[in-house]
Amino acid sequence: MGQRVRFPDRIEPLVQFVEETTPDHIVAKTHEQLVAGTPVKDMLLASALAVVRSSDLPPGHHGGPLHPLCGLHAVRHISTRLPGEYAFMPVIQNVAVANKHIHSPAMGPYVLADAKPISEKDDVEATATAFRTAWSRGVYNACDHYFLYLLEKLSPMQVLELLLEVGVPKNQLDDHYFLFPVFTWRALEYFGWDYTKYIGRAPVRYITRPTNPAMMIDVDNLIKKYELLERDLRVKTGDDETEAITRLADQMGRCNDFTEIPEMLAQALGDGLSLEGAGESLSVGGSTLFLRSLTGNPMDVHINTGANTRRYLLRQPALSRRIKLQALLMWNTGPEVRMAQRMLAPDIQPEPDRVAYLPSRTQDELLAELGALIDRLPVGERLPTAGLASWRSTDEVKQAAALAQQYGNCGYDPEPLITMLAKIACRDNFTEMHAFKHHQATYEEFYSTRPSLRWRHLVSAVQAAAISHGRIQDVYEHAAEVMHF
Repeated sequence: MGQRVRFPDRIEPLVQFVEETTPDHIVAKTHEQLVAGTPVKDMLLASALAVVRSSDLPPGHHGGPLHPLCGLHAVRHISTRLPGEYAFMPVIQNVAVANKHIHSPAMGPYVLADAKPISEKDDVEATATAFRTAWSRGVYNACDHYFLYLLEKLSPMQVLELLLEVGVPKNQLDDHYFLFPVFTWRALEYFGWDYTKYIGRAPVRYITRPTNPAMMIDVDNLIKKYELLERDLRVKTGDDETEAITRLADQMGRCNDFTEIPEMLAQALGDGLSLEGAGESLSVGGSTLFLRSLTGNPMDVHINTGANTRRYLLRQPALSRRIKLQALLMWNTGPEVRMAQRMLAPDIQPEPDRVAYLPSRTQDELLAELGALIDRLPVGERLPTAGLASWRSTDEVKQAAALAQQYGNCGYDPEPLITMLAKIACRDNFTEMHAFKHHQATYEEFYSTRPSLRWRHLVSAVQAAAISHGRIQDVYEHAAEVMHF
């Protein structure tokens, strides 16, 4: 009989705290732990280990360890940017969602077994081949064992590349086949690679579940057409690429058929655009498309998070050019990216006329108006009975985006706006970390994009904040009582 995995003695008691505290007490008890001096890093690590050990992955992607792990990168960064006790809010939200999943009958009871590494003849190549065979058949338990062996022999990025061989093609079935392993690796950069043998097993088991390979689209033909593996591709971008990046981003942002985007990227690379420049173009074009989207679904954030994770991969020297290109050219295939195509406004938003007609305001006045507009959106009354995919954004959402565009046009300081948006994200527990992920992605993209284009990201962040605000925020309300906000 298998035994449940046990974690190092220094963290095991805190993991048990996350597992065993009842959901009605987890907010107050987590706050007590943090006030008593438990480091944020330890609390988030315990949350990750607990949700991996004690909650199962349901057939879809809502539940289990997926969203709590995917949110960790955003949560830890947002926590460092928020003042005072507000820095605890993202941490409490992550622990609360992990605890909720652990106690949900849809995801448990469950125990992560103390599995052992298994190899094929103690040979790395043979074991990698066996791993590929197992995932092609959906034999995820075998993949779990092979993964543990490969983790002992390869670098973390080499192992991630092996997972992306699975996750990148499956992106077109569900964005999370790609996002889950990448977000988990970003969290492990923070916690330390020693914890990969526990936390990394969740995305391995998820991405290697059985799927229908007949649905897969191959982008390798584009890579061959433009000889992207044969030519000496430029890696780093520079000021000399501003015009080309602006043109490509605008072309993507005005696109009505997302299937055209991979060839736009491949052709630009073939014409000499750098890999970093292609990633930046995709990011800016993606934010432009997000702003054109009329969706009211607060889960539809993977236009931005998908571009952000791909730019992260492009910066990893240990990953092969092939996997970077495949990931880049498959951004448009995710169902939650494609969903925006059905709800696109006919032209770029916010509309220039709408922004131009706004009255002149100082920075503080504009921030106050933005915050008040989003605060006025009713809490708990914005949950239509129709499916999430059919939700449409209100005019208040588009007005918030217009105000944000005015803020950017005026050249006002981005940091007060970013802090306000981070606090708004901390109210949300309806989207199970999507609001946090989108906020962090747009923050990172703002600061990694050239000044002439970067404001599209913060305007997108405002639009997303207005969409997600007020759906369900009972965790925040409970925490606010405890912390006396």
